[in-house]
Amino acid sequence: MQLMESIDSTLAAFEPITLGEMDSVALMNRTDTKFVFRSDQLPGFLMQVVNDYKILEINGVRASKYQTLYFDTQDFKMYMEHHRGKPTRYKVRHRIYVDSNLHYFEIKFKNNKGRTIKNRIKKKEVDYVIKDKAEQFLEEKTNFSAQSLFPKLWSNCSRITLVNKFTKERLTLDINLQFKNDTEEKNLANVVIAEVKQEKLSPSPFIRLMKNNRVRAGSISKYCFGVIFLYNVKKNNFKPNLLFINKLNDNKSIIKPEYI
Repeated sequence: MQLMESIDSTLAAFEPITLGEMDSVALMNRTDTKFVFRSDQLPGFLMQVVNDYKILEINGVRASKYQTLYFDTQDFKMYMEHHRGKPTRYKVRHRIYVDSNLHYFEIKFKNNKGRTIKNRIKKKEVDYVIKDKAEQFLEEKTNFSAQSLFPKLWSNCSRITLVNKFTKERLTLDINLQFKNDTEEKNLANVVIAEVKQEKLSPSPFIRLMKNNRVRAGSISKYCFGVIFLYNVKKNNFKPNLLFINKLNDNKSIIKPEYI
């Protein structure tokens, strides 16, 4: 509770920006740079960039709730392509922006130039079977059929979204991470996943801050975390990432040994 109060107090220091004002930084075709660090580091990091970014505020909320249902094949083809380091890969998901009550069926594609391309269509509610307009959209954008994909897990979090005041850049900070399926649930309350989104890789106050604090960039995704926690899958290529998270927590095992 004290940590969340500290984070909330720090967020209050940022100048706000509305959802409508963010249209210019939608960045549906972009480069992504990810970082993972302890949640107790977040207030200090935020205070060092308060003059560089504005914060998204929706109905007075500055840490918005996100709920994301991920789809994959029965044998986790999308997860395994990430695990193998395949340069071109997809993620298929239904995302709920809880505070603004928006639903989207989304497809993310990582190309062989390291760019992330996101396409999406609006939905009214969650469908656990990909059908109708979503099915047509899937087949237009990917090589997957709707019949080959199944809901695998929910990835939920609170997201802080910062917008650079001077350049075309967004920074998202995901906290209170939760992963669950029909039988299990895993919470990562002590971890922050930060993602810098830019048109092209360029100087960034947050990336500079991370380098100064020796926080290394990483490539593991929230979906991959969830699969590792909830399913018995191959994960040896992610072992350095998982060990690194435990090291962040002074080796107090945020990630239990059985997941590594």
